[in-house]
Amino acid sequence: MTTLNMLVDRYRELAKGWGIPAALRDFGLSATETERLFGGLDEDYHISRHLHFSKREGPGYRISGEQATHVAIDEAITGLL
Repeated sequence: MTTLNMLVDRYRELAKGWGIPAALRDFGLSATETERLFGGLDEDYHISRHLHFSKREGPGYRISGEQATHVAIDEAITGLL
């Protein structure tokens, strides 16, 4: 089970800053785990407003019914940790 805190820490390692897109594939999860984890977070209003999915180059994942390859996270998410 990945906690929100662990996910945010991993994002910061990958993106090297807030609001910078990081490839979903780089989180080191299987496709199913990636879709389940990020889809679940996207369904939570308090969390989802800090997550910004985009479609760029790379393998895509279905997050809440939409294709996405990257995620950017706002620094304000730290208020939820």
